[in-house]
Amino acid sequence: MTTRLLLTRRIVQLLIGLFLYGIAISLMVRAGIGLSPWDVLAQGVSLKTGIPFGLVTNLIGLVVLAFWIPLRQKPGLGTILNVLLVGPSAQLGLDLLPQQTELWAQVLFFVAGLVLLAVATGLYIGPRLGPGPRDGLMTGLHARTGRPIWMVRTAIEVTVLIVGWALGGNVGIGTLAFALLVGPLCSLTLPFFAIRLPQDAATAAAALESELEGTAEQSAGLEGEQDAVRFDVRDGVLLESDRAAHDRFARQDSPFVRAPQPDREPPSPRDPSGSRASRPSRPSRVIAAHWLDDRITRRPRHP
Repeated sequence: MTTRLLLTRRIVQLLIGLFLYGIAISLMVRAGIGLSPWDVLAQGVSLKTGIPFGLVTNLIGLVVLAFWIPLRQKPGLGTILNVLLVGPSAQLGLDLLPQQTELWAQVLFFVAGLVLLAVATGLYIGPRLGPGPRDGLMTGLHARTGRPIWMVRTAIEVTVLIVGWALGGNVGIGTLAFALLVGPLCSLTLPFFAIRLPQDAATAAAALESELEGTAEQSAGLEGEQDAVRFDVRDGVLLESDRAAHDRFARQDSPFVRAPQPDREPPSPRDPSGSRASRPSRPSRVIAAHWLDDRITRRPRHP
């Protein structure tokens, strides 16, 4: 696939993901049984000011993006489009979908919205064109303060939730369900929709990639893993960083497959004298690998 065609695919996937993300939000709003913390805030501000929900979503995104400046975060193309497009698509969904009052319909709308949001998250993060403004705020504060991702994320979302609830936003069982389920669902969709970039992308088009992706990290904290975890996707296998691998291997119930690592250099053959023959080394890092179904069941496929 040529560079231009690949870029086109990435942008199209990003746009589809952002559009579906807004529709997912509107489904959960119409369900009426609770929203995510940021949507509780947007709904509360909308109720107090009379400004349409979709426009409030845009304005909150702009305010959050402004906090990137002191944090020295550079937005990517996906970040800018997130601020501009999620609000209008959410408002479109609200204009088309009726408010639900029957419990079965409320649950159905909420479940559909949550699943669609997880799919949309995978779609817009997969192209690697920059995170949403809220994710960038989280990773920026993590980088500046040194606090763990989970702590920063919890502090932000609890604060946002309390303010939104005080303004009249809808906090309910759906809010709790969102907090518990969005991470596991996104851990499935993120690898599925990830677009593999060419190995030489970092050198052949480094300047362009830097402009498109920005400097903020994507999807940090969504996997519910410990701080400093980084994931890559190769043929359906998740590769985990040195620190996370060390932490997990120390656990007795580790789900990792302790097999040869795919990006490690094989041992050098011994020469007749019995010593290792010298061989030019290549950069490599210690990783751990596991299959997606092993991640769900937490049972290793191999002994």
